[in-house]
Amino acid sequence: MRVFVNRKVRKLFVQMALCMGAAVLCAALSAPLGVMVMGGAALAFCYRYFWRQDRQMEEAVLQIRAFMAGDKDARIVCDEEGEIYRLFHEINTLAAVLNAQAQKEGQSREFLKNTISDISHQLKTPLAALNIYNGIMQTEAETGSLATIGEFAGLSEQELDRIETLVQNLLKITKFDAGTMMIEKQPQDLAEMIGEVEKRFAFRAEQEKKQVVLAGSASISFLCDRSWISEALDNLVKNALDHTKSGDSVWMTWEKSPSAVRITVKDNGEGIHPEDLHHIFKRFYRSRYSQDRQGIGLGLSLVKAVAEAHGGTVSVDSRLGEGTTFVLLFPAVEKT
Repeated sequence: MRVFVNRKVRKLFVQMALCMGAAVLCAALSAPLGVMVMGGAALAFCYRYFWRQDRQMEEAVLQIRAFMAGDKDARIVCDEEGEIYRLFHEINTLAAVLNAQAQKEGQSREFLKNTISDISHQLKTPLAALNIYNGIMQTEAETGSLATIGEFAGLSEQELDRIETLVQNLLKITKFDAGTMMIEKQPQDLAEMIGEVEKRFAFRAEQEKKQVVLAGSASISFLCDRSWISEALDNLVKNALDHTKSGDSVWMTWEKSPSAVRITVKDNGEGIHPEDLHHIFKRFYRSRYSQDRQGIGLGLSLVKAVAEAHGGTVSVDSRLGEGTTFVLLFPAVEKT
């Protein structure tokens, strides 16, 4: 029986059995005083047991009240076996779960606070620029300088595009964090998908006198969400073009092994400063060494979120002045 698992219950049972046996023996020997002594002993043993049980319950209540009052380390002592100690253990487990949830909620509140602060900081610059441009255009409108108005209207459009990109990327990353972003995987022709990425940047590369070079097998099937993987690759190629100069190149290569699909985006541009390598996937991270002043620091965070949503990883290797290599690694799925 489970009730006898507890050492103290077994001890009480033995004591009561001995008292009852002794009382029966005394009755058989016609010794009423012995019967009374054994009865008194049995009552004493019972009183002592239930008094200890009451003390344990009172201590448990005190620990529960301490936990409810804010003492996160309050726990009920449950160093023995038995049903009551099993109950105490479950209460301690519940306290640990509540602590973990409270810690997670605290981290969520801190994340929300930091995110709002980051958004405010990121929006401050384009909004201030828009305010200045608007004032200039109003002044020039009075003097009839259409060329100046057209110039600052174009600058205003750039700032509005920057705000739109910021908001869209934030919404996407937030959905990944919340687990509400749907990943719909279908077998995709990897060469075709990467070819489309190259076409989207072909005009820019030509204008900037740069090259986007592709190299990989034409027969690789990759189970993925095409739109999200394409967006991740778009961000990596854009990042590469942003940090290369005229005459530089960007290489996109892909291969499949029995265990993984590997996509690499490499450039021979300015490279990343060693101090920045461990931070570039953080949201809104802006290097003090980077010459890029238009980026918002969300593209690489989105790449990381997309890779992890596909069960993959993204890594980076870079040498200052020599270039940067990003590697996306995904579990391989055999073509069916």
